[in-house]
Amino acid sequence: MEKVSGGAAVVAAAFSAQRSNTPSRVSCTVDFEANGRQAGFMTVPHSRNDSAWGSLQIPIVCVKNGEGPTALFIGGSHGDEYEGPIALIKLAKSLSAADVSGRVIIIPCLNLPAVRTATRLSPIDGRNMNRVFPGNPEGTITDLIADFVYRSILPLADAVVDLHAGGKTLNYLPSVVMHHLDDPELMVRTFAALKSFGAPIGMILRELDTQGMLDTAVEEMGKIFISTELGGIGTSSATSVGIAERGVYKLLRHFGVLAGFADLSKQTRLMHTPDAAGFTIVAHAGILEMIVDLGDEVAAGDVLARIYDYEDLERPPAEYAAKTAGMVFCRHAPGLIQRGDCLAVIAQDMPPDLLASLI
Repeated sequence: MEKVSGGAAVVAAAFSAQRSNTPSRVSCTVDFEANGRQAGFMTVPHSRNDSAWGSLQIPIVCVKNGEGPTALFIGGSHGDEYEGPIALIKLAKSLSAADVSGRVIIIPCLNLPAVRTATRLSPIDGRNMNRVFPGNPEGTITDLIADFVYRSILPLADAVVDLHAGGKTLNYLPSVVMHHLDDPELMVRTFAALKSFGAPIGMILRELDTQGMLDTAVEEMGKIFISTELGGIGTSSATSVGIAERGVYKLLRHFGVLAGFADLSKQTRLMHTPDAAGFTIVAHAGILEMIVDLGDEVAAGDVLARIYDYEDLERPPAEYAAKTAGMVFCRHAPGLIQRGDCLAVIAQDMPPDLLASLI
């Protein structure tokens, strides 16, 4: 068990000073310094045709008991990913102040407008919550939410857990995810948290683009950041929700917020994507025929899929082969695929030298 530092609030002023002097337009009914369990709202001004003085009220729960580490749990950054909201709604309902030593902040549906419409992006401003951090106090709805989280909540947290899945367009093998980090000490601490989550796969992911991600904002603050990819195709399963539920409790024990030790009896397969070769991006549109399934092992050159032009029956299908050996970790979900879409992600088992550096 790693007991994360409870002194994150000390650096709050330093991080806030990096932001604009423009005050946030978002308010919160929760007092993060008060002991006990509080259920309230982040209130975001949202004047619109059907409500001149309207607002968006995003549910938030804070459970605090004395001094100790703070763990922040977020779900619903994308509105078509459901394991996070389900697990965190249940956590928020069940956790009491007597259970914790320190503080737990829970936001099950951060991008509430997107959750309401089951869309990846906010239907209000068309923005991606996980691509707008650190936000903008003078921006649109999504910017305002991100700015408030960045300035008012992240500085309180010692560790941040952002639960994701593949949404409508991707399908993943259930996994807990961290990034390759430049800070070796933070990498070791984050890896220990990743293993404690207990997902079938523990993935060290090298993203194609990290600009504007919550992940990046937290990591640049020197804090532990853990994410997940717990399935996809726009729904959830009993298996994927169970992994999420057990994982959040294991992390709370690992961080020292809950008593006890995380159960590490279930083996996690440790994998990584060392470079962009694991990502297959297509240059054709059409009907997708997958030749491999999630979890299949492939060699470099093996055919992953064919794309058929359904308006020109004389044109041969476009074949896409794996650029690297490994396991099919993620695939495009819909039956139609567009030029520029990600077809699949191939992951590799973690090499011994990388694993040795993290223990």
